[in-house]
Amino acid sequence: MEAVAKLRNNPTSTRKMRLVADLVRGKGVYEALTILKFSKQEASNKLEKLLKSAVKNWELKNDLRPEDHDLFVKEIFVDAGTMLKRFLPAPQGRAYRLRKRSNHVTIKVDSRIAVQAPLVEETADSEE
Repeated sequence: MEAVAKLRNNPTSTRKMRLVADLVRGKGVYEALTILKFSKQEASNKLEKLLKSAVKNWELKNDLRPEDHDLFVKEIFVDAGTMLKRFLPAPQGRAYRLRKRSNHVTIKVDSRIAVQAPLVEETADSEE
């Protein structure tokens, strides 16, 4: 059972966020958290919080401890978000266009060990 966490309208360019996302794609959760913690990019702080949120979502969804299961980053992708368009005054009456970019990040965490769902017992009434 996978768990998902999303970060919407993050005010960082998509390109900068993808550089950090590529570092953790397919890695184990604890290895990915270590990489993000010691990375110098600003985007790594936001991805670290998002990854912790995904792990917590997995824990709540499956009602199991994540330490006992081999969690890994199953999928991570960064999409372009809304773009604020502004103008910057330039010499001789001109204006330069500023594009303040944002992005959306989606991360999916799953266990490499199969998680078994609780068994549902059948009642004797259904056999009759």
